[in-house]
Amino acid sequence: MSQKKRKQHSADFKAKVALAALRNEMTVSEVASRYGVHPTMVTNWKRALQEGAAEIFENGHNSRHDLEAQMDELYRQIGRLQVERDFLAKKLSL
Repeated sequence: MSQKKRKQHSADFKAKVALAALRNEMTVSEVASRYGVHPTMVTNWKRALQEGAAEIFENGHNSRHDLEAQMDELYRQIGRLQVERDFLAKKLSL
């Protein structure tokens, strides 16, 4: 028995299909047949787009804060690793 490999769709493709379904110019079944995917997938992508649309506008403010917090954490880790490296180098030279 051969196993079929599941198709992996890109985020751009999913967005395009979900937007086509949101336009309501065609039914979900028509959109699915046009793009060659299952209607359930179209419905799931459409729902995900509707639920995640607000995050697009919120990311501008939150992402900067998250980025700064991540950079601070990385600088702390770099400092800790440098101290450990120096300590181990001294121990090795003794």
